[in-house]
Amino acid sequence: MKKLFLIILGIMLLSQTALANDKKEVEDLIKNTFDHVLDILQKKDLLQEDKNCRVIEIVTPVFAFPKMAKLSLGRTHWLKLNKDQKEKFTSLFIKRLKSSFLEKLNLYSNEAIIYKDALKIKKKIHLPTELISKDNKIQMLYKLYKSKSGWKIYDIEIQGVSIISTNRSQFDQILQKGTFKDLINKLENTESA
Repeated sequence: MKKLFLIILGIMLLSQTALANDKKEVEDLIKNTFDHVLDILQKKDLLQEDKNCRVIEIVTPVFAFPKMAKLSLGRTHWLKLNKDQKEKFTSLFIKRLKSSFLEKLNLYSNEAIIYKDALKIKKKIHLPTELISKDNKIQMLYKLYKSKSGWKIYDIEIQGVSIISTNRSQFDQILQKGTFKDLINKLENTESA
């Protein structure tokens, strides 16, 4: 009986250590990534286009862009697409997401980021942050899962609104009234606007 208790205690301690390690790994990943991004944004000797290129290079490995595309379209619509359609949609979605990300970063004016303690939600980790500007606090929640190549962001909530859910709702409206081609046209027009 004592041996069983020690085994259970050992497993519990190992799982707590793994949980703490996962949380710390995610906290470090996000903090290092966004500290690096903020350093780039503060460089006065770089043209905006150069800043944008460097920022995208920094954040791309941290985001699960293809997974985000799939989640944004939703399982029902995703399964109806052939391979070429999936690739086309994913490519346009990623361009749109990166463009939107850069637009928001271009509004940067010395805001500070406060990182809160990461939360383990099943096999995923959520990292709450606050973006603090002069008169404003914006709550942001980064949602990550562990891929074969490490922790990746698969969704962000801004003030409680999920990027994935918002896109899914918009895409679903287009597909309920129209076709996949209509959605692609909309994404292409958004990209060129």
